Amino acid sequence: MKAGEDLGVTLTRPVAVLVLVALAALIPLLGPSTALHGSGEASVPGAGGIALLRTVLFAALCVPIGELSVNRLARSVPGTERAAGHPVVPRSWSPPAAAAGFVAALGLASVVATGNLVPDGLSDIDAGGLYASRDGKLALLEVNAFLVAGLCAVSRRPATQLWPLAAVVVAEALRAHPATEHTPLTGSGLTLVHLTCAALWVGGLPHALRTLRLWRGRYGREAGAALLGLYARVAAVLLAAITATGVWSSLRRMPPETVLEQLTATAYGRALLAKVLLVAAVAALALWARQRLRRAADPLTACAPARAEVVALGLVVAASGLLTALPVPIRW
Repeated sequence: MKAGEDLGVTLTRPVAVLVLVALAALIPLLGPSTALHGSGEASVPGAGGIALLRTVLFAALCVPIGELSVNRLARSVPGTERAAGHPVVPRSWSPPAAAAGFVAALGLASVVATGNLVPDGLSDIDAGGLYASRDGKLALLEVNAFLVAGLCAVSRRPATQLWPLAAVVVAEALRAHPATEHTPLTGSGLTLVHLTCAALWVGGLPHALRTLRLWRGRYGREAGAALLGLYARVAAVLLAAITATGVWSSLRRMPPETVLEQLTATAYGRALLAKVLLVAAVAALALWARQRLRRAADPLTACAPARAEVVALGLVVAASGLLTALPVPIRW
């Protein structure tokens, strides 16, 4: 009977993950039409597909960055047995993440190559034209960066993937703020910090929980609690940076006197409001986990709200992908 129960748990987890991924995919796919309803704004052609590709790209960026950061934290946990100079960590998800990021970046590059339209066939794609525009060059940079990151992930030095991943972050920061925008370098700098901190948070928590589960039988509960405590301290700083850069970026696009109106009247504002509410839920779950970690008799009871936090973070990533496919509000 116990073997049957173990098999049920083994099958339930991947099924639950697939269901959650499918539900999260509905946000970028159906979100544009929902957010634009009644706003009077024109829809971007293929907005749902573009938002989904951007969501996959963001997720693919978060996974390896989070893994590298948590593995670094794991080295500072005392009492962990070391193999080849490092603590034992779970199998990396970076190679499949890089493959997913490569496919998503390739799809987005094909959209740029057809004049920001969804191509009907290969004949519509002008690959050579990518070199003629700023957006095209950035799209190519992301495709090549994910390819190199994947090769680094399966090499003997997986930490080297940090450099191509950093190139993707820079490319995304520049892409989000074209030269025609007011003070584009300021906007790119804010996006750079925001995206980096978000990737560390979103990718770090699931890897920390996976590491904790692996360590529970190997090093004991104390080592797992210590790792979760280290991550919690880093996450608090990341949340502060994400909040500050997010508010500043929003005020750059929606001046203070128009924020309340645009949050309900524009598609971008509605999606932003949904994202803010999700981030607030994530912050509440993080605070709950932190309180359990510090005050509960068993610190590892913090894993329950942390798992819920992972789900909420996945929804935040989907909402972020949706935001990139919606028209930027006008500075009234």
